[in-house]
Amino acid sequence: MSDATALAGPDGALRCPWALSTPDYVTYHDEEWGRPVHGDDALYERLSLEAFQSGLSWITILRRRPGFRAAFADFKIASVAAFTDEDRARLLVDPGIIRNRAKIDATLANARVLAEWTPGELDELIWSHAPDPAGRPVPRSLTDVPAVTPESTALSKALKKRGLRFVGPTTAYALMQACGLVDDHLETCVARRG
Repeated sequence: MSDATALAGPDGALRCPWALSTPDYVTYHDEEWGRPVHGDDALYERLSLEAFQSGLSWITILRRRPGFRAAFADFKIASVAAFTDEDRARLLVDPGIIRNRAKIDATLANARVLAEWTPGELDELIWSHAPDPAGRPVPRSLTDVPAVTPESTALSKALKKRGLRFVGPTTAYALMQACGLVDDHLETCVARRG
């Protein structure tokens, strides 16, 4: 990976350098990363996957996403909140996901917490931490993209205060990037929105 500005992809279009290492990344970068995501279940999925990614490469999670969706009932909060001890045991041996006990337990616990919230509350809480785009410089290279921001720190604290786990400031910022709360596509990237 390069810290350079956007680089030409297989089709000649300029993209963020991290997106060029595999075709899976190109597709994810072009079609999903940085696009606005709304809806409690969709945001719960992204929050859970970002937590599973902690300490791993995103490509590992991306390639296992179908397995995660199958294992966690398509990340429907109400369904996962109803998982039993038998479901937990099944998850701990499921080769289609990352079998990390702490991350599995956090995903299950988070669903139980979120099941008590009113519909739209997770969406509202997360999006209330989106920074004003006018106050953010457009990144020209990967070195201009932060790992943590004051907004991600505040989001992390708000989620933790409400009982969610595995939501540190770095995970919160990755969520903000993935779900379009911030646009960290580089200045000349073909996927940049504005």
